[in-house]
Amino acid sequence: MKGMTTFGNVQQRAEALAANYYDALVPVKEMEFSDLRTVKIGGEPHHLRRVASQRVAARLGIPHPYLERCPADLQAEQLNYWLREERNEEFFVRFDGADVRAVFTPRYTPADNLEVLSRLVEIGVGTETKVQVALDKEFMSLSIPDQNRTFEVKGDRLTPGISVSNSEVGLASLSVKAFFLRLVCTNGLIAKTEVSSSYRHVSARILEELPQALGQVQGELDSSRDKMRISMSSPVSDPEATLRSFNRQFQLSQREQKAVAWGFVQEPGKTMWEIIQAYTFGSKHSPLTAEESHRLQVVGGMVLGMVQ
Repeated sequence: MKGMTTFGNVQQRAEALAANYYDALVPVKEMEFSDLRTVKIGGEPHHLRRVASQRVAARLGIPHPYLERCPADLQAEQLNYWLREERNEEFFVRFDGADVRAVFTPRYTPADNLEVLSRLVEIGVGTETKVQVALDKEFMSLSIPDQNRTFEVKGDRLTPGISVSNSEVGLASLSVKAFFLRLVCTNGLIAKTEVSSSYRHVSARILEELPQALGQVQGELDSSRDKMRISMSSPVSDPEATLRSFNRQFQLSQREQKAVAWGFVQEPGKTMWEIIQAYTFGSKHSPLTAEESHRLQVVGGMVLGMVQ
């Protein structure tokens, strides 16, 4: 799910994704790997999704790219050897039906997307509220524009708001940041602000403090206006080289770089504003995951933050 929609539609999609979700504390001694993508729990085989296999490998201290190159029997041998060395007696395992979607230590208390959405309802977000979203099984990026605060910068109309992102499988912590929606093309930019709030996954604290975090970010939304104005007047002699430089700086993947190149073609130009829009336009590229789309909006905001 990606693009402009209503908050109610996001709720429905999140509920549909979560239909078969459940969590369990699993004794480590009951786990045995058949290979990198299959684990037996109590003798029953379960498919490990890629994110789960990456987290397991990281937890056990084995480089995931190395394991991927190994044959299945060697994968199992190494995973099971280091699993026996694990100091925790249990793992916190997140399931989607028979699939394992995440594996954490017992101290990890994740924030569920449905909990976050419910908290937003409690503080006044209605089902018909227009939002921009990128949502899949691994990541949620939800941006809520404040239509009453739309402003213009050199004829370009923008609506500020807040962006809430969360990963139930540990790709990122719950985060609340400033957001700008460019109305002419619905490009979204997640601004780098001093009061952006990010929390480790301790649900009670997150959900208690969400209203305060939203209020803090709302109070700083105007701080990016001057940088936007300056970016529109800041010339760039070689846009392609500039994009390559930023891509390296932010360590974008090949797929993300292709999305940025596609985004630049949508609105080419020779100012920093067009450079920024390459990232925000690129976030809408269809092959991207929700996390990748969110990342490009964040990179756009970080590039804006560099404008002097």
